[in-house]
Amino acid sequence: MNAHNLAKQALDQGQGIVRLAPAWVPRAFCIPGRRLRLDPRDLYAFGAVRGGIDERWFASTTPADNGPLTTPDEGLSYLVMQDGGETHKTLLRDAVESLQSALIGERLWSNYGRWPMFAKFFDNQGALPHHLHQRKQHAEAVGERPKPEAYYFPRQVNNHGGDFPFTFFGLKPGTTRGDLIACLRRWDQGDNGILGLSQAYKLELGMGWDVPAGVLHAPGSLCTYEPQGDSDVFSMFQSLVNDVPTPWENLVKNVPVAHKQDLDYIVDMVDLPANLDPDFARNRAMAPRPIGDAAETAQEGYIDQWIAYRCADFAAKETTILPGATVTLVDQACYGLIVLQGHGQMGPWQAESPALIRFGQLTNDEFFVSEDAARAGVVVTNPSDSDPLVMLRHFGPGNPDLRL
Repeated sequence: MNAHNLAKQALDQGQGIVRLAPAWVPRAFCIPGRRLRLDPRDLYAFGAVRGGIDERWFASTTPADNGPLTTPDEGLSYLVMQDGGETHKTLLRDAVESLQSALIGERLWSNYGRWPMFAKFFDNQGALPHHLHQRKQHAEAVGERPKPEAYYFPRQVNNHGGDFPFTFFGLKPGTTRGDLIACLRRWDQGDNGILGLSQAYKLELGMGWDVPAGVLHAPGSLCTYEPQGDSDVFSMFQSLVNDVPTPWENLVKNVPVAHKQDLDYIVDMVDLPANLDPDFARNRAMAPRPIGDAAETAQEGYIDQWIAYRCADFAAKETTILPGATVTLVDQACYGLIVLQGHGQMGPWQAESPALIRFGQLTNDEFFVSEDAARAGVVVTNPSDSDPLVMLRHFGPGNPDLRL
């Protein structure tokens, strides 16, 4: 069966909802936090040289950029279809290219010609280096796209806070280009001191942050849900983390060859006005925003709230179906989703949050809902008399429902 026929048959069988297989991603510079529900035996399934698996990507048509050892399909989501006793898979990227507006809707297909975002969990025992993701002009200089992102800290995947549940964001007011250049000149002298130019914020479960491209940030050790633009560019500005040196290559990974030693160019990647915002927390922190009257929707059997809503490139919701309820979820745009808690029925699919996942195992916790199915309404039933059914749902740019 060719990719087009497989994708079309899967879309038809799923009544506009397709099932996705888990996409695991290792990072050589990270220590896994062990909260992804991946079996501990499989944390190094890519091999120790690749590092531990500390990320799971959702509804991804974007390949991971993990250096020369990156596997060909790393970071890419697979659409799964079962035909009789056989299981067939094709890349979600290929399904989007083949089905086009039938999967992602005419608005996104005509404007982008692709699914222009994805989401992930990243899960680290400790803090990451202070780094940024390139803005449009700097990403395009190396043939890539910019990477704005947002964070949300779900309670269901944070049974412990890790070693440092604080994140450094931006730069203290008064920091200059010269201060940043001085930090880069100290790269091979141990700690280059860049965190001394920033400020840490305590991370709170059930809260989130907006992180535009060009903003420096050193993510803390909570397991984090991250909707983002469809890119894997980064530039690390911190030379030493937990006494582990950061290679210069991780600073200039996505810098043109001619500028890999050009400190002025590298510092130009920093969006100074955004980093120096004296009201950074007020302008970037995101508390959940209920959709509709919370008391009324609870009476109808569900709670729906925006958790990522400041960035024009994507949006995300946390949706809870209360015990015993059947709800029809109507949206004006396609979306990917991951089930965080509970079990139930979603259209023709069983949906459930697994307790433990082996590497390579298929699950029933991740799906992609076409625009046609979203607009017609997805019927979700929670048969439990005690446990909520909780989902995170990630949307592309220009969501017509996002009116705050």
